[in-house]
Amino acid sequence: MLVTGMGALIGQGIVAGLRSDGRARVIGLDRRISDHGASLCDAFVVKPDCDEADPAYLAFWQDLIVNEGVDLVLPGISADMDFLDANRERLSPLGVRLGLNTARLIRETRDKLEFFRLLECADLPRIESRQPASWSEALATFGDPPFMFKPRSGEGGQGQAVIRTERDFAYWTSRANDNWLMQPFVGSDDAEFTVGAFGLGDGAFLDEMIVMRRWLTRAGNTGRAEITDAPNVEAAARALMKHFCPEGPTNLQFRLDNGVPRLLEINPRFSSSCSLRVAFGFNEAAMSIDHYLLRRRPQVGPIRRGRAERYSADHVVYG
Repeated sequence: MLVTGMGALIGQGIVAGLRSDGRARVIGLDRRISDHGASLCDAFVVKPDCDEADPAYLAFWQDLIVNEGVDLVLPGISADMDFLDANRERLSPLGVRLGLNTARLIRETRDKLEFFRLLECADLPRIESRQPASWSEALATFGDPPFMFKPRSGEGGQGQAVIRTERDFAYWTSRANDNWLMQPFVGSDDAEFTVGAFGLGDGAFLDEMIVMRRWLTRAGNTGRAEITDAPNVEAAARALMKHFCPEGPTNLQFRLDNGVPRLLEINPRFSSSCSLRVAFGFNEAAMSIDHYLLRRRPQVGPIRRGRAERYSADHVVYG
């Protein structure tokens, strides 16, 4: 298995799933040397210092896949997912399987503002998302502040801010060029949910889902979580899975708005909470081996109840 994004929570979470499953030799990949990430893998490779549009970058991937005998690539970050998606036809003849969602869903979720317009047209659960031209237009569209400001493209909580005043609006919009959208601030920090689901690519998906109530860190990823029963959130996730027909690990995030689940975003890939899902019995990395490589329906173990909290630790290398 080749796992990318090994300097980040997502790549390390994927490897946690592979280690728990026990079937794979793991090769880690990242832009920089990560001592901790490397310690989790059987081998670690650093990407070349060149632009991803450079033919030398594609040649690097081709050589790596062939020389290491890679059977399956599991991308841990959006940039790698996008690169692999753009190069499916160039890499697949090498005999490698790519752990990618459908090209359609990757394309449709790349721009969050355009994606919310699709949700609006299909009358699916969502939070109203716009790009108002002025503060007065924002007030007319959303009502009273605060509002959420976030990038149209990106991952995690990077670039997000709470907008309370016209000064906030001017500051953040001037920094983001056209890469932003705004939303009303709905619900509370105690009413946010992350759902893990696994699509089979033909319109079907595994009946088992895992729903966690979550609390975010300042960096925008899950800091605390607990397994919860939220039938309305799960029903909204199932409606979205049926509509978009994803393949592989798919993460759906919601906030409750007066008890109604509103979609924050869909990540058509592993998310930063994948290691937490492994701990509770929903191992997306193991499912990916079964689905993409062995071409059989993945099995999900019993989902355990409980809660989890993340903390920082030190990885020290002497000498």
